[in-house]
Amino acid sequence: MAKKNEGQLWELRKSTIHNQGMFAAADIESGTRIIQYVGEKISKKESTRRALAWEASARTKGEGLVYIFDLNKRFDLDGNVPNNPAKYVNHSCDPNCEAVNYDGEIWIVALRDIKAGDELGFDYGYDIQHFMDHPCRCGSKNCIGYIVAQEFWPKLKKLLKNKKKAEKVGRKAARDAAPEEAVPVRKKKSASKKTTAKKSTATKAVSKKAAVKKTPVSKSPAKKSVVKKSAVKKTAAKKVASKKTPARKKKTAGKKA
Repeated sequence: MAKKNEGQLWELRKSTIHNQGMFAAADIESGTRIIQYVGEKISKKESTRRALAWEASARTKGEGLVYIFDLNKRFDLDGNVPNNPAKYVNHSCDPNCEAVNYDGEIWIVALRDIKAGDELGFDYGYDIQHFMDHPCRCGSKNCIGYIVAQEFWPKLKKLLKNKKKAEKVGRKAARDAAPEEAVPVRKKKSASKKTTAKKSTATKAVSKKAAVKKTPVSKSPAKKSVVKKSAVKKTAAKKVASKKTPARKKKTAGKKA
Protein backbone atom coordinates (compact mmCIF):
# COMPACT_ATOMS: atom_id res chain seq x y z
CA MET A 1 0.00 0.00 0.00
CA ALA A 2 1.30 3.47 -0.88
CA LYS A 3 2.45 5.64 2.03
CA LYS A 4 1.70 9.30 1.54
CA ASN A 5 0.93 12.33 3.69
CA GLU A 6 -1.32 15.10 2.47
CA GLY A 7 0.57 17.75 0.54
CA GLN A 8 3.78 15.77 0.12
CA LEU A 9 5.23 15.20 -3.34
CA TRP A 10 6.11 11.56 -2.93
CA GLU A 11 4.74 8.19 -1.86
CA LEU A 12 6.29 4.79 -1.16
CA ARG A 13 5.14 1.65 -2.89
CA LYS A 14 6.44 -1.59 -4.41
CA SER A 15 9.05 -1.07 -7.10
CA THR A 16 10.00 -3.26 -10.05
CA ILE A 17 13.59 -2.11 -9.56
CA HIS A 18 14.18 -3.13 -5.96
CA ASN A 19 11.65 -3.86 -3.24
CA GLN A 20 10.19 -0.49 -2.24
CA GLY A 21 10.61 2.66 -4.27
CA MET A 22 9.63 6.31 -4.07
CA PHE A 23 7.13 7.65 -6.62
CA ALA A 24 5.90 11.13 -7.52
CA ALA A 25 2.52 11.74 -5.83
CA ALA A 26 1.92 14.78 -8.06
CA ASP A 27 3.53 16.52 -11.02
CA ILE A 28 6.91 17.88 -9.93
CA GLU A 29 8.76 20.74 -11.62
CA SER A 30 12.47 20.60 -12.41
CA GLY A 31 14.60 21.97 -9.57
CA THR A 32 12.07 21.14 -6.84
CA ARG A 33 13.44 19.87 -3.52
CA ILE A 34 11.37 16.72 -3.09
CA ILE A 35 12.57 15.27 0.20
CA GLN A 36 15.48 15.71 2.59
CA TYR A 37 17.84 12.78 3.09
CA VAL A 38 18.33 12.52 6.86
CA GLY A 39 20.35 10.18 9.04
CA GLU A 40 23.00 9.68 11.67
CA LYS A 41 26.07 11.90 11.53
CA ILE A 42 29.15 9.71 11.90
CA SER A 43 32.92 10.07 11.69
CA LYS A 44 34.85 9.06 8.58
CA LYS A 45 36.44 6.17 10.51
CA GLU A 46 33.06 4.82 11.64
CA SER A 47 31.69 5.34 8.15
CA THR A 48 34.42 3.17 6.64
CA ARG A 49 33.98 0.50 9.32
CA ARG A 50 30.22 0.26 8.69
CA ALA A 51 30.60 0.30 4.94
CA LEU A 52 33.12 -2.55 4.89
CA ALA A 53 31.06 -4.59 7.37
CA TRP A 54 27.94 -4.17 5.24
CA GLU A 55 29.90 -5.03 2.12
CA ALA A 56 31.09 -8.28 3.70
CA SER A 57 27.52 -9.08 4.75
CA ALA A 58 26.22 -8.34 1.26
CA ARG A 59 28.69 -10.76 -0.31
CA THR A 60 27.35 -13.64 1.80
CA LYS A 61 23.65 -12.74 1.96
CA GLY A 62 23.33 -11.08 -1.45
CA GLU A 63 21.68 -8.05 0.09
CA GLY A 64 23.18 -4.90 1.51
CA LEU A 65 21.73 -1.90 3.30
CA VAL A 66 24.24 0.89 2.82
CA TYR A 67 22.91 4.43 2.64
CA ILE A 68 25.99 6.50 3.49
CA PHE A 69 26.70 9.88 1.95
CA ASP A 70 29.80 12.01 2.26
CA LEU A 71 28.68 15.05 4.22
CA ASN A 72 31.87 17.08 4.56
CA LYS A 73 35.59 16.60 5.21
CA ARG A 74 35.00 15.35 8.76
CA PHE A 75 31.67 13.56 8.74
CA ASP A 76 29.42 11.27 6.73
CA LEU A 77 25.66 10.75 6.92
CA ASP A 78 24.28 7.25 7.46
CA GLY A 79 20.71 7.27 6.18
CA ASN A 80 19.89 3.78 7.48
CA VAL A 81 17.47 5.12 10.11
CA PRO A 82 13.69 4.57 10.47
CA ASN A 83 12.74 8.21 9.82
CA ASN A 84 14.46 8.47 6.43
CA PRO A 85 12.06 7.46 3.63
CA ALA A 86 14.46 9.08 1.13
CA LYS A 87 16.65 5.97 1.44
CA TYR A 88 14.08 4.16 -0.73
CA VAL A 89 14.86 6.25 -3.81
CA ASN A 90 16.38 3.69 -6.17
CA HIS A 91 19.30 4.05 -8.56
CA SER A 92 18.62 4.83 -12.22
CA CYS A 93 20.89 4.98 -15.25
CA ASP A 94 18.47 7.61 -16.59
CA PRO A 95 17.84 9.61 -13.39
CA ASN A 96 15.06 12.17 -12.98
CA CYS A 97 16.54 13.33 -9.65
CA GLU A 98 19.88 14.10 -8.06
CA ALA A 99 21.18 14.30 -4.49
CA VAL A 100 22.37 17.79 -3.62
CA ASN A 101 24.15 19.09 -0.51
CA TYR A 102 22.79 22.47 0.56
CA ASP A 103 24.95 23.74 3.44
CA GLY A 104 25.17 20.35 5.15
CA GLU A 105 21.67 19.19 4.25
CA ILE A 106 21.25 16.55 1.56
CA TRP A 107 18.13 16.84 -0.58
CA ILE A 108 16.66 14.78 -3.39
CA VAL A 109 16.03 17.33 -6.15
CA ALA A 110 14.14 16.98 -9.45
CA LEU A 111 16.51 17.06 -12.45
CA ARG A 112 13.62 17.57 -14.86
CA ASP A 113 9.83 17.80 -14.84
CA ILE A 114 8.39 14.59 -13.37
CA LYS A 115 4.88 13.27 -13.96
CA ALA A 116 2.70 11.98 -11.13
CA GLY A 117 3.17 8.22 -10.78
CA ASP A 118 6.74 8.16 -12.14
CA GLU A 119 9.30 6.42 -9.96
CA LEU A 120 12.00 8.72 -8.61
CA GLY A 121 15.60 7.71 -9.18
CA PHE A 122 19.07 9.20 -9.03
CA ASP A 123 22.56 8.10 -10.03
CA TYR A 124 24.15 6.45 -7.00
CA GLY A 125 27.49 7.28 -8.62
CA TYR A 126 29.33 4.20 -7.41
CA ASP A 127 33.00 3.89 -8.28
CA ILE A 128 33.97 1.32 -10.90
CA GLN A 129 35.78 -0.84 -8.32
CA HIS A 130 33.92 -4.13 -7.77
CA PHE A 131 31.28 -3.09 -10.30
CA MET A 132 30.15 -6.70 -10.73
CA ASP A 133 28.89 -6.67 -7.14
CA HIS A 134 26.33 -4.03 -8.12
CA PRO A 135 24.09 -5.20 -10.98
CA CYS A 136 21.50 -2.65 -12.09
CA ARG A 137 17.86 -3.46 -12.76
CA CYS A 138 16.57 0.05 -13.43
CA GLY A 139 15.19 -0.99 -16.82
CA SER A 140 15.96 2.30 -18.57
CA LYS A 141 16.77 2.21 -22.29
CA ASN A 142 20.36 3.28 -21.67
CA CYS A 143 20.94 1.02 -18.64
CA ILE A 144 24.58 -0.08 -18.62
CA GLY A 145 23.86 -3.13 -16.47
CA TYR A 146 25.74 -2.06 -13.35
CA ILE A 147 25.40 0.70 -10.75
CA VAL A 148 28.34 2.84 -11.77
CA ALA A 149 28.67 6.63 -12.01
CA GLN A 150 28.13 7.85 -15.57
CA GLU A 151 31.60 9.38 -15.61
CA PHE A 152 32.99 5.81 -15.55
CA TRP A 153 30.75 4.45 -18.31
CA PRO A 154 33.38 4.68 -21.11
CA LYS A 155 35.84 2.70 -18.98
CA LEU A 156 33.13 0.21 -17.96
CA LYS A 157 32.09 -0.37 -21.57
CA LYS A 158 35.70 -1.17 -22.44
CA LEU A 159 35.97 -3.59 -19.50
CA LEU A 160 32.74 -5.34 -20.50
CA LYS A 161 33.90 -5.59 -24.12
CA ASN A 162 37.21 -7.17 -23.05
CA LYS A 163 35.36 -9.52 -20.68
CA LYS A 164 33.04 -10.65 -23.48
CA LYS A 165 36.01 -11.18 -25.81
CA ALA A 166 37.86 -13.23 -23.17
CA GLU A 167 34.78 -15.40 -22.60
CA LYS A 168 34.49 -16.00 -26.36
CA VAL A 169 38.15 -17.05 -26.54
CA GLY A 170 37.60 -19.35 -23.56
CA ARG A 171 34.62 -21.05 -25.18
CA LYS A 172 36.58 -21.57 -28.43
CA ALA A 173 39.52 -23.06 -26.51
CA ALA A 174 37.16 -25.45 -24.75
CA ARG A 175 35.64 -26.55 -28.04
CA ASP A 176 39.06 -27.07 -29.65
CA ALA A 177 40.26 -29.17 -26.73
CA ALA A 178 37.18 -31.39 -26.64
CA PRO A 179 37.62 -34.95 -28.09
CA GLU A 180 36.29 -35.47 -31.60
CA GLU A 181 33.32 -37.80 -31.96
CA ALA A 182 34.20 -41.07 -33.72
CA VAL A 183 32.41 -41.23 -37.06
CA PRO A 184 30.58 -44.56 -37.37
CA VAL A 185 32.01 -46.70 -40.19
CA ARG A 186 29.53 -48.52 -42.41
CA LYS A 187 30.48 -52.17 -42.77
CA LYS A 188 30.96 -53.18 -46.36
CA LYS A 189 29.10 -56.28 -47.35
CA SER A 190 31.08 -58.32 -49.88
CA ALA A 191 29.04 -60.29 -52.42
CA SER A 192 29.14 -64.03 -51.75
CA LYS A 193 31.20 -65.88 -54.30
CA LYS A 194 29.45 -68.91 -55.80
CA THR A 195 31.54 -71.84 -57.06
CA THR A 196 29.90 -74.60 -59.09
CA ALA A 197 30.86 -78.18 -58.15
CA LYS A 198 29.61 -81.45 -59.58
CA LYS A 199 26.86 -82.96 -57.52
CA SER A 200 27.60 -80.52 -54.71
CA THR A 201 25.84 -77.45 -53.42
CA ALA A 202 27.35 -74.10 -54.13
CA THR A 203 29.83 -73.12 -51.48
CA LYS A 204 29.67 -69.61 -50.25
CA ALA A 205 32.88 -67.75 -49.69
CA VAL A 206 32.61 -66.06 -46.37
CA SER A 207 33.07 -62.38 -46.70
CA LYS A 208 35.74 -61.03 -44.44
CA LYS A 209 34.98 -57.99 -42.35
CA ALA A 210 37.83 -55.56 -42.34
CA ALA A 211 38.47 -54.42 -38.81
CA VAL A 212 38.41 -50.67 -38.56
CA LYS A 213 41.31 -49.52 -36.49
CA LYS A 214 40.25 -46.65 -34.27
CA THR A 215 42.96 -44.30 -33.27
CA PRO A 216 42.19 -42.96 -29.81
CA VAL A 217 41.84 -39.19 -29.77
CA SER A 218 44.13 -37.67 -27.22
CA LYS A 219 42.12 -35.73 -24.68
CA SER A 220 43.88 -32.57 -23.70
CA PRO A 221 42.39 -30.43 -20.91
CA ALA A 222 40.46 -27.40 -22.13
CA LYS A 223 42.26 -24.16 -21.53
CA LYS A 224 40.20 -21.70 -19.53
CA SER A 225 40.58 -18.06 -20.31
CA VAL A 226 40.42 -16.29 -16.97
CA VAL A 227 39.29 -12.71 -16.77
CA LYS A 228 41.61 -11.22 -14.23
CA LYS A 229 40.36 -8.75 -11.67
CA SER A 230 42.82 -6.02 -10.93
CA ALA A 231 43.64 -5.89 -7.25
CA VAL A 232 41.98 -2.96 -5.56
CA LYS A 233 42.94 -1.58 -2.19
CA LYS A 234 39.97 -2.42 0.04
CA THR A 235 38.72 0.91 1.27
CA ALA A 236 35.21 2.27 1.23
CA ALA A 237 35.08 4.61 -1.75
CA LYS A 238 32.78 7.50 -0.94
CA LYS A 239 30.57 9.68 -3.02
CA VAL A 240 31.41 13.31 -2.49
CA ALA A 241 28.66 15.76 -1.60
CA SER A 242 29.96 19.20 -2.42
CA LYS A 243 28.13 22.42 -1.60
CA LYS A 244 25.13 22.91 -3.90
CA THR A 245 26.43 20.22 -6.24
CA PRO A 246 25.22 16.63 -6.70
CA ALA A 247 25.78 14.62 -3.51
CA ARG A 248 27.50 11.35 -4.25
CA LYS A 249 26.41 8.31 -2.31
CA LYS A 250 29.13 6.24 -0.70
CA LYS A 251 30.11 3.23 -2.82
CA THR A 252 29.93 -0.18 -1.17
CA ALA A 253 27.98 -3.36 -1.69
CA GLY A 254 24.81 -1.48 -0.97
CA LYS A 255 21.24 -1.55 -2.11
CA LYS A 256 21.16 -2.93 -5.60
CA ALA A 257 18.88 -1.54 -8.21
